[in-house]
Amino acid sequence: MHLYQNPASSNARRVVMTALILGTELELITIDLKSPADREKLVVVNANSKIPVLVDDGLVLNESCAIMQYLCEGTPGQALWPQDRRLRADVNRWMFWCAQHFAPALGTLSWENFIKPLIGLGGPDPAEVSRGQAELARFAAVLDAHLAGRRWVAQTDAGPGLTLADLTIAATLMHAGRAQASLQPYENVRAWYAGIQQLDAWRRTEFVLPGQPR
Repeated sequence: MHLYQNPASSNARRVVMTALILGTELELITIDLKSPADREKLVVVNANSKIPVLVDDGLVLNESCAIMQYLCEGTPGQALWPQDRRLRADVNRWMFWCAQHFAPALGTLSWENFIKPLIGLGGPDPAEVSRGQAELARFAAVLDAHLAGRRWVAQTDAGPGLTLADLTIAATLMHAGRAQASLQPYENVRAWYAGIQQLDAWRRTEFVLPGQPR
């Protein structure tokens, strides 16, 4: 299996972490998103021109959450995506919640406070920053309340444990420092995130940009 990815991408990171935990071998094809030639390679496998993209024996699959689920379905005995229908639905719910609500809020702050200045598109738009902060506060509060008394977001078939929900949401936070997205008010989120950061798969996918805070 081949994965088109970039280590700076939170969407790619959640897939790579999933593969590491499952013990699935992936050949990583790193795409330089600033390279026109690499962009041309990417659009051949994904008309959206987005990473990650998985290529597996004729199957071309984009969208990180779909890839994570596909990898789990191909791994007998895996624990990241429950077999129980209701438990799996809950994991799916949190993955979709992240994609629809949490990730866009963080994405706004990442774009305004980190990416725009980095690529020379000027400083942040105060109105957009304010909107991103409001959305982050709204949805971080939801996650914080859910995590009260919990170590993990959802449950495995064997009980509370690491699932695709944790990997999906945690990867979204990888640029929180650079994005000036403060988690200080959310004690439960911070405790949960600190636990995720101790995972071997997290440490092995750590991305460090010279001259930038984590």
